[in-house]
Amino acid sequence: MQRLALDQGPVEIRGALDLDRAGEGVTPRRLPRWTRPQIPDLMMEATVAMSSGVRVALRTSSPWLELDAHATAVHLSGRPFVAPAFELVVDGTVRSLARAPDPSVIHIEPMRRDVVGFDAGGVATVRFEGLGGGEKDCEIWLPTDASVDLVELRVADGATVTPAGHRSRTWLHYGSSISHCLDVDRPSASWPFIAATAAGVEVTNLGFAGQCHLDAFVARTIRDTPADLISLKVGINLLNAASMSARTFGPALDGFLDTVREGHPTTPLLVVSPVWCPLVEDRPGPTVPRHDGTFATVDVPEAIALTALTGRLVRESITATVLRRQGAGDSNLYALDGLGLFGREDEADLYDRLHPNPAGYRRIGERFAALAFGPGGPFGSS
Repeated sequence: MQRLALDQGPVEIRGALDLDRAGEGVTPRRLPRWTRPQIPDLMMEATVAMSSGVRVALRTSSPWLELDAHATAVHLSGRPFVAPAFELVVDGTVRSLARAPDPSVIHIEPMRRDVVGFDAGGVATVRFEGLGGGEKDCEIWLPTDASVDLVELRVADGATVTPAGHRSRTWLHYGSSISHCLDVDRPSASWPFIAATAAGVEVTNLGFAGQCHLDAFVARTIRDTPADLISLKVGINLLNAASMSARTFGPALDGFLDTVREGHPTTPLLVVSPVWCPLVEDRPGPTVPRHDGTFATVDVPEAIALTALTGRLVRESITATVLRRQGAGDSNLYALDGLGLFGREDEADLYDRLHPNPAGYRRIGERFAALAFGPGGPFGSS
């Protein structure tokens, strides 16, 4: 068998902006190294290290692939644990799935937002067979809900290995947990995967569960990252954490867009407002977990509620900001109402009153592909 280097040569790790070499191999991270001192807490550091949208890509004639890896997953107490999933995509088609045989698991109590246990795992082999002898583009998509230490990749003796082909356009997406999709049971069930596959684009997913707060270091990251298409799905985490008010959100969004435009002055840039969330449509956050696994809002003093954001106000502010900037000359800036992706009529597919179930995620991906990449959409092919 041939042993292949994972961070050089014909093998590429796509969808990651940094590789951490502190473990046994290389661990993909979805923000560049320089952002590390600015990441505010361990929760965001954990989501940055989770490999949503990250894949190992190569072109090979090998009839099988083996990947030695150590996955570290986060498990919310009270929910069933499903081992992290690796999926093989061959020439653009999902071919097979393999679960991490021996993951480490961090158990978190959501009511206390605290670690309550840790199960140590180790390096294990994920194997994909039956690929035939012809050359094909292979991508091993890593779990959305785990960080992964990639140790070794192997192919058959004598097999050809060259770089995998690239799709013609690159799409960079920023968002919250609904973009991160850490609660899906396989990479191909995440809506950015579904939309990117339908549109035939290369995606980099900067969806960070609970951490989409218009952070300036993320704006600078997007500014400095090559991309043909950019989308920002913003607003819901500001409501979940009550981290901004009606006074601060508009200027913060303007500042984020100003920074992105420094590096991408004419790139098609789509701002997407929150999908339907019955908890905060007309009342402010924060949202908090409950013992039954769902979320609820808490009552806030009337004086605070008067200046607080709601889902409706966030959507209105996004629309107003985009229209104003379009009027000032930004003809490649667009807005998309999140209710067109997942609306009131889809509420039954919010399994915890906040996050979609697999059917809901698929619907979002299919609708985003149609509205953003389809005829007349801001990302439609010219």
